[in-house]
Amino acid sequence: MMVGVSDIPRSSSARTAKLASIPLGIAGRAAVGFGRKLVGGDREEIDAKLTQQAAEQLFTVLGELKGGAMKLGQALSVMEAAVPEEFAEPYREALTKLQAEAPPLPAKKVHRVLGEQLGSKWRDRFASFDDTPTASASIGQVHRAVWSDGREVAVKVQYPGADEALRADLRTLSRFAGMFSSVIPGADVKPVLEELTARTEDELDYRIEANNQRAFAAEFAGDPRFAIPKVVASSPKVVITEWMSATPLSTIIASGTAEQRNSAGALLAEFHFASPARVGLLHSDPHPGNFMMLEDGRLGVIDYGACAPMPGGLPPVLGRMVRLALEERFDELTELLRTNGFVLPGRNVTDQEIADYLRPFTDPIHTESFHFTRTWLQKAAGTATDFSSAQFRTARALNMPAEYVMIFRVLLGSVGICAQLDAYAPYMEILTKWLPGFTEDVRQAE
Repeated sequence: MMVGVSDIPRSSSARTAKLASIPLGIAGRAAVGFGRKLVGGDREEIDAKLTQQAAEQLFTVLGELKGGAMKLGQALSVMEAAVPEEFAEPYREALTKLQAEAPPLPAKKVHRVLGEQLGSKWRDRFASFDDTPTASASIGQVHRAVWSDGREVAVKVQYPGADEALRADLRTLSRFAGMFSSVIPGADVKPVLEELTARTEDELDYRIEANNQRAFAAEFAGDPRFAIPKVVASSPKVVITEWMSATPLSTIIASGTAEQRNSAGALLAEFHFASPARVGLLHSDPHPGNFMMLEDGRLGVIDYGACAPMPGGLPPVLGRMVRLALEERFDELTELLRTNGFVLPGRNVTDQEIADYLRPFTDPIHTESFHFTRTWLQKAAGTATDFSSAQFRTARALNMPAEYVMIFRVLLGSVGICAQLDAYAPYMEILTKWLPGFTEDVRQAE
């Protein structure tokens, strides 16, 4: 039986108790597993079973609670490709489900929200309305309908109480941030939660999402590479957009041809670099559920609740850093990092340490077309998060300035999806065209 939204606990204490069950459950199973090892149980088999059970519990709880809990799960899901292979398999199915599935809001409650947001005669605005949702997410679900003028539309309805649940979850999850490293090795959840919290209020007002989407739709109207549905109507808790029929990116990840995967990866990378320059906004919710491939080869993009203002495009300093890394001018790069707040005050890092730390991540810019694979990403992420490695010690001296947190999370999320796609993407061509500061003479730019 699927749990309805009306059955999900909304009070802070009830949601906190549910979230607290995750580390307690993991600790309990670990103790049982340790006992089994003492009496001669197979170590690898026991560890594999514990990992699977931890994954199932984690993402079941996150999915049922929705709100900030599910948002965090979706944020983590794009980096599934970076999880070491011995841990990865139990997570893949749970993460994929979390990207697209969640318990639905009953029809009566949907109708009540529509009445509150669109007026008591809301049905007159539709030729037809399907009460069964086609998709559900962290704070709302989507219904397919036909607008009064005959257009097929997607109607996104925010869950009643989503605002309180989202705020409460993010506070609770911040207290439990450390537990995720025991379930997903190398997952640094704290900055992700801080960023999700910072943009909470914008995401709760669907009028802001609608305005973001209008800006993207206007800029990309008639574009041969990207498709953005037009906004039909909006209110604080409901947004209605034109319907877009296409193949979900999750389907292409699972069973797409090499040509489809390469095309999707290249377009995804281009979209995240091009949209700040073209729209002045960065689409900041990079998980496969928000992207799809149309039959004509365009990349369709939905869900504009999380967008970061980027007037003039991405920061030129980022382009200068990438150029210096490409040319292996690590002495200048280290100084640029220090002057722009990427090195913690009072900490010292050498040029060689920066070179060694960044080398695994710079592979995509050393070739015209780079093959993004899980193996490559696992190796790069594994080195950076290995407590005993020199790179990890370097990382502890580095800092992520607040204005760059979202940018790096989006770009890393995009890379994570490309690795899930096992795609080739022309990263150098994309950077050359769209990344400010990358093609400038770095000495002049400084």
